[in-house]
Amino acid sequence: MAIRQRAIQAVDKEERRHAILDAAERLLLGAPDRVANVAEVADEAGLAKGTVYLYFPSKEELLLALHERNQDVFFRAFNKLVARAPRATLDDLLAVTFEHIVQRPLFLPLAARCFALMAQSIPADVAAAYRGRMASRLELAGGGVERLFSGLRPGEGVAKLRHSFALMIGLWQMSAASSCTAIAEPAPTRRGKVVAPVFGWSYPDELRRALRALWDPVINGSTRAPE
Repeated sequence: MAIRQRAIQAVDKEERRHAILDAAERLLLGAPDRVANVAEVADEAGLAKGTVYLYFPSKEELLLALHERNQDVFFRAFNKLVARAPRATLDDLLAVTFEHIVQRPLFLPLAARCFALMAQSIPADVAAAYRGRMASRLELAGGGVERLFSGLRPGEGVAKLRHSFALMIGLWQMSAASSCTAIAEPAPTRRGKVVAPVFGWSYPDELRRALRALWDPVINGSTRAPE
């Protein structure tokens, strides 16, 4: 009976943890430019502020946990796809990536924010534990990619995934920054032809081209990634 009670408590704790994360996610979606404090998250979740602190000692750790939950959703879908080898294609991988990363409004903003938080506001042991879990996810996904595409040597799958995340976040940051610039004015012309502004590009289109440029050579066997 005691074992059953502990199991019930564990389930309850996990459900409450997700309820807190759901509340933080709703608040962020409603006001993406500000981070709600713990009291606001507690009120949204219908819990006491002290209860939220039992699960997340700070709002920074709450944000990191929310980002990690989003990452976990992506990696589960990604690994399920690569397990279909050899039927999965690069187009399939791009579709999963866009569905769970690009089209989720909080994924990229949280990723960029959490990188800064881990260097400044997240306790070292919490950040190290997160990096360890992230490394395990990357290794599992990287191994699946290597089995799917024979042009990749051992270890190159992880490297390609790491480079892909860097591309996604870097291009998103440039795109997000450009939204603060007045580019709605008529585009300048040169010899009668319209010249697009330097930052006047579509993030999804630019990202798709960049990811294809990164993955196509190895997948097609024309070149190999550097050592």
